[in-house]
This record gives sequence, C-alpha cells and structure tokens, in this order.
Amino acid sequence: MKANLKYYFSVFLRRLPWFLIPAVAISAIGIIVAASLPPAYVSQTRFVVESSQIPHELAPPTVAEAPVAQLQLVQQRIQARGNLLDVARRLNVFPDQADMSPDDIVAKMREQTTINLISPRTGVPQMVISFEGRTGQISAAVVNEYLSLIQQADVESRAGRATQTLQFFQQEVERLGAVLAERNQKLLDFQNSNADALPEGQPGRLAQQAQLQARVAQMDRDIAGLNEQRARMVQIYESTGRIETVGGDNRTPEERQLDALRDQLNQAMVVYAPNNPRVKVLQGRIAQLESTIAAARGQATTSPLDAPLAQIDGRIQALRDQQAQDNQLLAQLADQIARSAANAVTQSALLRDRDNVQTQYNRAVASAAEASTSERVELLSQGRRISVIEQPAVPSAPTKPNRLMIAAGGVGAGIAFGLALVV
Repeated sequence: MKANLKYYFSVFLRRLPWFLIPAVAISAIGIIVAASLPPAYVSQTRFVVESSQIPHELAPPTVAEAPVAQLQLVQQRIQARGNLLDVARRLNVFPDQADMSPDDIVAKMREQTTINLISPRTGVPQMVISFEGRTGQISAAVVNEYLSLIQQADVESRAGRATQTLQFFQQEVERLGAVLAERNQKLLDFQNSNADALPEGQPGRLAQQAQLQARVAQMDRDIAGLNEQRARMVQIYESTGRIETVGGDNRTPEERQLDALRDQLNQAMVVYAPNNPRVKVLQGRIAQLESTIAAARGQATTSPLDAPLAQIDGRIQALRDQQAQDNQLLAQLADQIARSAANAVTQSALLRDRDNVQTQYNRAVASAAEASTSERVELLSQGRRISVIEQPAVPSAPTKPNRLMIAAGGVGAGIAFGLALVV
C-alpha cells in the first residue's frame, strides 16, 4: 500500500506542471473576477394597507377593494413603462444610460426591481419592494421614488374615485329630481282633468247615486199621489159640487149650512112623514140655500176648483222639475262612475311610476350623502391607506458580489481542474 502511494506521488510530482498551470490560471481568473465585479447595493421598503381610522358603519368606504387587490394594483403601477422610465431618467440610475434605448432601460429597471407580495392566511398582507443599484444612494433614491409614487397614486386614486362617485350620485339626484317633478306634474294634470271621476271619490258617488235614485222614486210616488188626489177632487166636485182637499175643508158657510140641513132632513124623513111641517120647513130652507148657492156660483167668474187644482198642478210641476234635475245628476254620476274604473287603472300606473322614481331618488340622495362623507374621509386621509412600516435606507455595504466566495470558488475550481488533468 505504501509502495502504491509512493508511486502515485512520484507520478504527481512528474506531472506537477500539469496541475499547477490550470490551477494557478483558473484561481487567478477567479480572483480577478471577484475583484473586478462592480458592487451592488440593495435598498428595500415594506408597507401594508392600513384599515380606515373611521368605522365603516359611520362612513362606508367608496373604494371597497380587498387589500391584496390594492397591493397588486400597486405592483402594476410600479412596473408601468412610463413610471420606470421617469424614475431612471431623473435619478440617472445606470452609468451608460445615455446610450441605452428606452426598452433597455425599462428591462433593466424591471430586472433590478424585486417586488414580493406577502399574503398570509391570517394577518395583514404586506409588500416588500427592493432595488439593486450601483451605489447605496441610488438604490435608496429609487426605492424612495417608488414609495412616493405609490403613496401619491394611492391618494389620488382613492380621492379621485371618491369625488367621481360623489359627482355621479349628485348628477343622479338632479336627473331623478327632474324625472320625479315630471311624474308629479303628469299625475297632477291627470287628477285635475279627471277630478270628478277619481277612484278616491267612488264610494261617495255611489252613496249619492243611491240617495238620488231613492229620491226620484219617492218623487214618482208623490206625483202619482197628487194626480190621484186631483182626479178625486174633480170627481167629488162634479158629483157633489163640493171641493175636498186632503189638507182641510174648502166649503163656504152656505155650503156647510146646506149640508147640515140635508143631514137634518134625512134624519127627519126617518121619523116623520113627508108632509110633516118640520119636513116641509127643512125642504124649504134647503131649496132657498140651494138657490142662493147656485146664484153665487153663477155670478163667479172662475170655478172654485181652479185654485186647488192650480196648487196641485204647481206641486206636481215642482216635483217634475226637481226630478229632471236629479235625473240629470244621475246621468252625470253614472258617467263619472263608469269613467272612474278606467281612471283607477291609469292613476295606479302613474302612481306606480312616480313611486318607483321616488324610491330611486331617495336612494340616490342617501348614496350622495354617503359619498360626500366618504370623499371627506379620503381627502383628510382618514380612510384606508398605504402605511409604510420600513422606510428605505441607504445600505452601508454592498449586498453583492461576495468577493471571498467568488475567489474561493475560482481557487477550488482551478485545483479541481488541475487534479482532473493529472489523473
């Protein structure tokens, strides 16, 4: 075994140049590369989406996107081409930037920018943004520019959306207010033009119709009774010469005396003979009164029946005039009752349209009030916002390259290559 080791050692010594040359060369290359690589400084910032300082029950937020979605939107804004170019040109991030095309600048900025979104199952989502620059000042300046851009864009976005939301609901309130006024005017015009046949007055019209119908029927009965009274009065007058009215006795004193004598004569004829002196006296007095009454009637210019008949005819005419008026009212009521059914359908549709617009208007007014409060909250930065928990700092030492590791790797690679060549 010792002989074999001596043999291999002697072989290694004879081939030592084959080992030294690649080992020294590769080690030298590794050391030169480690010494010549430019330093890279990394600066980073960490922030979270802070909840609103005012409870949502008191001031509902206008922008209700999830924190993770908000952070993803931040990432897209940072990586936007215009923002990257603006930051690179203002800070002169790369030494040969003047000779680089915009596409190269954007690609290099994206390559050296690292964005990590930390979204745990429980806890607050966080975002870490870091940038690798040729100096610590440049790295910190770039991250500061990113942070300023994020905060400014977040404030402008939330305030802008809150203002746009408020303007939208204010416009909706104006629009719906005009529509509501139009609906109210249309309903009012319909009610004014159909005031006599609106469904609200239908019970009153039906009650009035029933009352008028009963009154007209009663007047028919009254007219029939007066006509019957008139005919009876004429019949009695023609048969007896007397005038009877329902209201009282219209006979003259002579006629009443004549009737009394006739009653006495009838009673005397029952007791006495026709030639009895008492009977003869009564017959004489009756004949005298009849001649007196006949003479008085002959001298009269008008019939005694004319006055009571004229009174009855006047009452009948008054009843007929009132009946004509009531029938006219009944015809109008019938037309109103018939139109009321159709008006009920039309008015119901108008009320439904008005109520729908009123509901939308009330909702728009409430939403406008909430939007106004939310806008005030956003303008005062009291709502949900991006809060920095780690400010970007200027690194005191380069993050890479690890020169010792690179040099050690070069030396190790040279030794390994030399040994492999010897073997």
